[in-house]
Amino acid sequence: MAGADKGFAPPAWKTPDGGPVSCTEKIKVLNENLGEIHGMVQDAFEDAVLMGCDEAQVRDVLRRLVETLENPYRKT
Repeated sequence: MAGADKGFAPPAWKTPDGGPVSCTEKIKVLNENLGEIHGMVQDAFEDAVLMGCDEAQVRDVLRRLVETLENPYRKT
């Protein structure tokens, strides 16, 4: 995965029912997206720390950011 941290391995992607995502093209896109996201978040994290922000707070803000993501495809 391009740009990813050496300590991070992409997950075994699962469907909502717990089965594996088996399409290799889908897995490739998912893993490429993770690599791009990692690079952007790493840059933002480094900027914040270089500007004097508390590392623990920045990590917390990033976690909370992920929690705000909305699923536009959720069945109601």
